[in-house]
Amino acid sequence: MSSSSEARDFLVSRRARVRPEQVGLTAGPNRRVAGLRRGEVADLANISVEYYSKLERGNLGGVSDAVLRSVAHALRLDDAETAHLFDLARALTTSPTRRGRPTRRTPTIRAGLQQTLDAITDGPAIVRNGRMDLLAANTLGRALYSDVYLDPRRPANFSRFTFLDRERSERFYPDWDAAADVAVAIMRLEAGRDPHDRDLQDLVGELSTCSADFRERWARHNVRLHAAGVKPFHHAAVGDLVLTYEAFDLAADLGLNLTVYSAPAGSPTADGLRLLARWAATSESEEAPATRSTHPAEQS
Repeated sequence: MSSSSEARDFLVSRRARVRPEQVGLTAGPNRRVAGLRRGEVADLANISVEYYSKLERGNLGGVSDAVLRSVAHALRLDDAETAHLFDLARALTTSPTRRGRPTRRTPTIRAGLQQTLDAITDGPAIVRNGRMDLLAANTLGRALYSDVYLDPRRPANFSRFTFLDRERSERFYPDWDAAADVAVAIMRLEAGRDPHDRDLQDLVGELSTCSADFRERWARHNVRLHAAGVKPFHHAAVGDLVLTYEAFDLAADLGLNLTVYSAPAGSPTADGLRLLARWAATSESEEAPATRSTHPAEQS
């Protein structure tokens, strides 16, 4: 899909989501559209309805930051959605020559980054990109996501696991719907940042072909910043884990994200992590070489 189509569908989906009463308007009995009318968004953004209609047709190239911020405010976009809107506009401002040269990139992990991961010993730690590729992990991270590594393709990918290995993923994620929503929202945000990423395009095509659940979620145009929270897991070897996570974008490795998991001291999950560490120590020597590698992203 073209960048202009992505921009159009995103703005239409956000406008349909906002109820008139949320912005101080009266819906009235004869309203025929879901959410706001174009003219209402234009009034809220302090621009003409003709200009807003042009934006909603996907013509975001060259639009000023001030206008984009006004539209984001009118549509009640959150931080992730606002960033996505700016990314879509930036993609449409990029020259046609640059847009015409998609490139494949082989993910690599610096030795220093892997060393840092390995220094984290009390909780799982992983590095992923916006395509949801699992690029590196410490010992507990490999143990936690051992089912994800069962797919022989490298890099391992969270979205493939979630949507194409449903029996395992539904056991592993007690709240499968939430995990699936997050995976797609992160990928959708990445698609706005780099709409010409051929690897991402191929992955979206594969998942759309093979999974109706993925197709339905992709069509929602939801995006999300994945920064902090609590996430439940069910690990086949150690049982239920409720892990706190903190996620950080890496300044030295643009496009990569470090996620570190932990549990409160004395909690059942803290006990579960100790059990996971013992399980990892006894099982890691039996795992396939690709899952033991300090550079799992480089395996093929």
